Amino acid sequence: MSAAVVSVIVVSYQTRELIVRALSMLRASRPTVPYEVIVVDNASTDGSADAVSTAFPDAQVVRLAHNVGFARAVNVGAARASGEWLLLLNPDTELVDDVLGELVSYARTHPEHRVYTGRTLHADGTDDGRSVFALPSVWGYLCFAAGLSTVFRRSRLGNPEELPGLDRSRPGPVPAASGCLLLIERSLFTELAGFAPDYFMYSEDIDLCLRATLLGARPVLVPGAQVKHVGGASSTSVGKRVMVLQGKTTYLRLRWSRPRAAIGRLLLATGIAIRAAGARLTGRAGYWRGVWAARRTWLAGWPPVSELPPVEIVTPADR
Repeated sequence: MSAAVVSVIVVSYQTRELIVRALSMLRASRPTVPYEVIVVDNASTDGSADAVSTAFPDAQVVRLAHNVGFARAVNVGAARASGEWLLLLNPDTELVDDVLGELVSYARTHPEHRVYTGRTLHADGTDDGRSVFALPSVWGYLCFAAGLSTVFRRSRLGNPEELPGLDRSRPGPVPAASGCLLLIERSLFTELAGFAPDYFMYSEDIDLCLRATLLGARPVLVPGAQVKHVGGASSTSVGKRVMVLQGKTTYLRLRWSRPRAAIGRLLLATGIAIRAAGARLTGRAGYWRGVWAARRTWLAGWPPVSELPPVEIVTPADR
């Protein structure tokens, strides 16, 4: 068997049906480059790890004793990888054709980028606009606080975070790529010490791209690499939004100065407060009221890694 060129890392948490389907579609896509699969299971109780081991005996399945989130789980998988490239893939994705071959082919002819992503699609095949993002900025948070990013969602000026004016049909550099579908040199990932372990979920990919860029990488969108993304498989509406905001405020804590981070948190809180007030008045989008009620949680961000328990790997017999 040929040595792996790509190590596909999938983090699983309560996604038994989805991950088996995703890996089945990966196999059915007949990748034109040798690959290995590493699944890191975050202490699922739905039999995800056993299902993968049974259906894909060649896959490495790493079972964690506790749910340590996405960032630290990926780091566990990357430490076991042998490929030249790491491909991070969400379990709630369906590959469209040979995604691995498409990404690696582009990476080999454009090695200066070092970080690559593709397009994430809705079920109907239209782009969901969630594979690439701008780096956080005061202006972007001001637009969120003022509601401009909602009212003028298709405006580059009013909604800078989502890059609405980007032509996703052509290859081109992007500020940050989503960890849902992300190819990165394993040597670069190692040089960066992987994802910052302070993140449980969300914004760890933006943080990684920022740090990679500081080392000379140029993240790029490869439009021929496409996956359909179910999205939000393990999160409630309010719960997901709270976690997204925890990721954002963790990024502010780690990457912005204290005064700038304080401004960022204030603008985020203002934006949520306005949306919660609007939900109360109109009776619509009531989830914002729940998000506002949880503001102490997300304003604090994820706990620093110094306060987290160590990652513990178990064997099936230990469970």
